[in-house]
Amino acid sequence: MECGICKNGKTKQGFVTFTLERKNVIVVFKNVPALVCENCGDFYLTEETTKLLLEKASKTLEKGVEFEIINLKYAA
Repeated sequence: MECGICKNGKTKQGFVTFTLERKNVIVVFKNVPALVCENCGDFYLTEETTKLLLEKASKTLEKGVEFEIINLKYAA
């Protein structure tokens, strides 16, 4: 897939770190599968991955913590 940002690179399967902030809670997701541009590093998440991240972020909000790091490589 051609990168929609730089228009010069092609995307390939890889992993990224993604940070989400909601209601003063910060969740850092590591090892998130994504299509990553070889040129500029911009990335695209699938709908399935986005849904998973939002579900895990919601669970973090319910715990009442202010900051959490979730490594998807090990997350159940």
